[in-house]
Amino acid sequence: MNEARARLIDVEAAAGLIEPLTELVIRAGAAILAVNRSAMKIDGKLDGSPVTEADLAADRIIGEGLARFTPQISSLSEERVHLATPPYKETYFLIDPLDGTKEFIAGRNEFTVNLALVTNGTPLLGIIGAPALGLIWRGIVGRGAERLTSDGNAYRTAVPIQTRRLPARGEPWTVAVSRSHGDARTEAFIAARPGAVRQMLGSAVKFGRVAEGGADIYPRLSPTCEWDVAAGHAIVSAAGGKITDAQGAALQFGRGREGFIVPEFIAWGDPAAAV
Repeated sequence: MNEARARLIDVEAAAGLIEPLTELVIRAGAAILAVNRSAMKIDGKLDGSPVTEADLAADRIIGEGLARFTPQISSLSEERVHLATPPYKETYFLIDPLDGTKEFIAGRNEFTVNLALVTNGTPLLGIIGAPALGLIWRGIVGRGAERLTSDGNAYRTAVPIQTRRLPARGEPWTVAVSRSHGDARTEAFIAARPGAVRQMLGSAVKFGRVAEGGADIYPRLSPTCEWDVAAGHAIVSAAGGKITDAQGAALQFGRGREGFIVPEFIAWGDPAAAV
């Protein structure tokens, strides 16, 4: 891949990367599952969030893989954020090697490996692997999205997925809600939709549920980080949905915001429902 191509990735170029990137996510997921959760080492980051040997093992696999077959494209990982050199104005990979570390530590299965390709500030390609659930959601904006399932040995049939339309008047919304990160603004947003049914989930699995039509909306009106959002942003968008802030404006990635913070977002299954 030449330097010009690395600077601006289009849909066709992204399509050529989807399979090797998916394989990296699968390998990272397998490394996470190989860690003994009852005996693993858990450290704390400066922000107070936990990091485990599983986070680091997954990050190492993805980092080495990207350096091997796409060395011209820079990358930003949660576990290597101290090496970041923002802003990222053109094309780069954005990685959360283990999203839902708290879920993982607690022994639950809703943790993911998130890998996105961002170009010109917008996620173009996204892959979310949920290794303990045997699921992968992936998508390329402009090419569609799909879900892969594992039979215990390999990920096989890819099934096209799409978001669902706005519930009919009088029917309840299904809202994907974080199990570990509740906040007052998000609760008020949900309360404004009478009869909303909460679907409690961990990690980026919530994006997968919106993308496949299992939930109508996923609001997060409190701060999170770009690597938590980018892969899901691409997949939901590729599946027909839309991601905005609370005012309906588009999100921008890699622009050098301190801490790579996303102040808020809403993942809408139906773009017509967006504020």
